[in-house]
Amino acid sequence: MRRIVTVLIAPLVRLNVEFVRSGLYRGVSRVVRSWWSARHATGVRMSRSGEARDGRDCAYNLLSGEVRGGVVQAGEVHGDIVFHTAPSTPVPVPRQLLAAPAHFTDRRDELTRLGDFLGESRKRGTRMLTVLSGPGGIGKTALALQWAHEVGDLFGDGQLYVDLAGFSGARPVLPEEALGLFLRGLGVSSREVPADLAEQAALYRSLTADKKLLVLLDNAYSAAQVRPLAPNSPSSAVLVTSRSRLTGLVAEGARLLDVGPLAAASALRLLAEVVGRRVVDEPDPAEALVDMCGGLPIAVRVAAARLATRPQWSVRKVLAELGDERRRLSVLSAPELSVQTTFDLSYRALRSSAAALYRRLALHPGREFGAPVAASVLDGDDDPMASLEELVDGNLVEPVGEGRYRYHDLLRLHARNTADAEDGAAALERVVRRVVEWYLVGAMAADRVVTPHRRRLEYGFTTEPQDVPGFADRESALAWLEEERPNLVECGRVASERGWWELSWQLADVMWPLLLHKKHYRDRLEIDERGVEAGRRWGNAFAEWEMLKRLGMACTTLGRYDEARAHLEASADLARSMADPWATAAVREASALLETERGNLADATALFAGLAEDYRGLSADRALGLTLVNLGAVLSRLGRSDEATAALDEAEVLLGGLPEPDPYNAARVVVARAEAHLRADRPAQAERAALDAVEAMNALGSPRGAADAHRLAAQALERSGRPEEAAEHWARALRLYRGIGSSRAAEIAQRLDRPDGDPEPPARDG
Repeated sequence: MRRIVTVLIAPLVRLNVEFVRSGLYRGVSRVVRSWWSARHATGVRMSRSGEARDGRDCAYNLLSGEVRGGVVQAGEVHGDIVFHTAPSTPVPVPRQLLAAPAHFTDRRDELTRLGDFLGESRKRGTRMLTVLSGPGGIGKTALALQWAHEVGDLFGDGQLYVDLAGFSGARPVLPEEALGLFLRGLGVSSREVPADLAEQAALYRSLTADKKLLVLLDNAYSAAQVRPLAPNSPSSAVLVTSRSRLTGLVAEGARLLDVGPLAAASALRLLAEVVGRRVVDEPDPAEALVDMCGGLPIAVRVAAARLATRPQWSVRKVLAELGDERRRLSVLSAPELSVQTTFDLSYRALRSSAAALYRRLALHPGREFGAPVAASVLDGDDDPMASLEELVDGNLVEPVGEGRYRYHDLLRLHARNTADAEDGAAALERVVRRVVEWYLVGAMAADRVVTPHRRRLEYGFTTEPQDVPGFADRESALAWLEEERPNLVECGRVASERGWWELSWQLADVMWPLLLHKKHYRDRLEIDERGVEAGRRWGNAFAEWEMLKRLGMACTTLGRYDEARAHLEASADLARSMADPWATAAVREASALLETERGNLADATALFAGLAEDYRGLSADRALGLTLVNLGAVLSRLGRSDEATAALDEAEVLLGGLPEPDPYNAARVVVARAEAHLRADRPAQAERAALDAVEAMNALGSPRGAADAHRLAAQALERSGRPEEAAEHWARALRLYRGIGSSRAAEIAQRLDRPDGDPEPPARDG
C-alpha cells in the first residue's frame, strides 16, 4: 500500500503541497537525482541497501524558499526512518572587545578615575555608566579599551562592544541594529530576535538582569542611541565614548569624564614608542613636533607613522613640514588615520548657526574668550549661547573656567581653514574687526568707570557692538580689564598688523586705567610703543603726544632714563605745536617725575612748584591735587617736613572734593604721608599711615601701591625695633614688586642684605 509520510521538525517549513497532490511524484521520481543526493538532501535513510523494496529507484521532493531546522519529505517509505540532528553547542561567553591599543601611553589619572567610578557604583549597588567625552582623535576609544582590558576579569559574563558610528560620516547605527548584535552575542538565535525595538530592549533587559557584563558603546551620537543598550544589572558597567557630552545621560546619573590632550611628556613617549632612536637623537625637534600636534594622539600617531615608514627622514624634516600652517592638517593625515577628516566629520554634524560660530570664532585674536564675544561674529537672530553650547557639547571648543572657552590648537587651525574656504576674505575681515571693536567698547566702558576724569578721543564703530559688558563699580571694571588683558593686547597687535591705526591707538589708550593700577610693565612698553606708531600713522598729533608721554613715564619707572628723556622731549615738541596748555603741563609733570627718579630733587621741586601755580591759574583742582602729592613726597625727601605736610594736606582736600571720586590718588596721599613721617623720624605715625595705605591699596587692587605701602611699613617697624614684623612686610613688598616686573624688586632684595641702609622712597605714579 502506497503511503506518503511527511514529517515537519521546524515551524517554518514550506511543503511542496501542489506537487504531492498532483499525483505526479511517481513519474518524476524516476528521473530525479541519485540515491546519495536524495539521502543528502532529505536526511532520511530509506533502507540499508539504498533501494526501495519493490526494486524501484527511491524518490525525493525538492523544497523552495526559506527552510529553518530539520525537514523530512518521503514517498513510498518501506522500513525504518532514522533522524540525524546536529549536537547542541553551548553559547560562548561574549568577548567582543577590540584588542587593547598597541601603543597606549599614560592616562593614569583617567584610568584611576574610571576605577573610582566602578568602586562607587558597586558600593551603591548600581551599574556603572560613564561617558568618555572629547574631540575626535583625542584617544577616547584607546582609553576605554585599555581600561576594559585591565578590568575584564571582573565581568565573568563577558564583554559586549559596538561601534555606533556616530561621527563616521555614514548613518549612525540604529539602537535596534545594535541590540540585535548584542542579543545574538548573548545566545539568542536570529529567528528569535524580535523585530520591534521595545521588545528587543525588554528581552535584553531580561537576559542581562543578573549578569556581570562590561558593555562598551563606542562613538555614540546621542543619548537616545545609548539608552536601550545599557543593561540594568547592578553588576554591569557601561562605557560610552562620544564627541558629544551626552548631557541627557549625565542628567540621568551618568558620570562624565572629559578626555583631554596628552601631556607633553606622554606625547613624546608615544612618539618614541613608534619611531625609536631618532626621538632620543633629536630631542628638541621631537619636543617641538609633539607640541605642534597639541597633545592630540591621532596627530602624534600620524607624525610617528610618517617617520616610521621613512627611516631615512629626520624628525626635523617632519617638523619643518608642520611649520607651514596651511599644510599642517594635510601633513597630519594618512589613509584611515586623518586629522582633517576627523575634524571634518565633527564639523558637518553641526547646525548651520553653530557651524558659522565654529568657523568665525576661531578668528578671535586671543587664546581664551568669554561667552559674550560670540554675539559679535554671528548675524541675524541666531542665539549665540545656544550655538556656543553646541560647540561645547560637541567638544569643538573647551570650557576653561566659568564662562571662559578656548580651541584646541589644531581645531582652531581647522576652523580657520574652513572659514577661509566657506566665508571669503571680505567677510572674515569684517568678522575680525567686529571682534576687535567688541573688546574696545568693553574696555571703554570699564575705562569710564575707573578713570572718568581723563581726556579721550571719540571713535566711530563700523557696526554697533552687541552684548556689551557693563560695570556697576570700579572693582568689577578693573577685574574685567585684568581678565581680558591678554585679549586686549592681542587685539591691539591685530589692529596694527591690518593697518587699522585709529583702532590700534584706541586699544592702546583704553588700557590706561589697568596699567595705572596694575602696572604690568612688560605689557606697558609694548602697548605704549604701538600707541606711538599708531598715533603717528593715523596722523593725529594729540594721539602721538599722549603715547610718547606715557612711554616716557614707563621708561622712567623702569630706570631707562635716557629713553625717557627722548620720549618726553618729543612729546613736549608736539604739545607746543598743538598750542595745548594742558598737554604742555602734563609733559612738564612727567619730566618732574623723571628728575625725581634720577635723584635731582631740587630740579624736581622747582618743576612741581611751577606746575602747581599753573594749575591754580587754570582752576584745575584734580591736576593740582596730583601735583601736590608728588611735590609733598619730594619735599619730605629734602627734609622740608612742614612744607611737605602742607602740600599733602591741600592735596587731600582737593582730591576729596572732586565731583568724581578718585580713590586711587586719595590713597597715594596716605602713602606720601607715611613717607613724610618716616623722613621726619616719626616711626609710629609712619607705621599707622603705611598700614592704612596697605589696606586702601589692597582694596583698590593696586599691587604697586600696596608694595610701596608695605615697604614703608617695614621701614617704620625697623625704626621701632620690631624686625620680625618688618620682615613680613619686606617679603610682601618684594613679592608684589616682582609680580609686576618692577626694578624696585632688585632694590628690596639688596636692602634685605643691608638692613642698615637709608630708606628709599616709593616709586612715583606712572
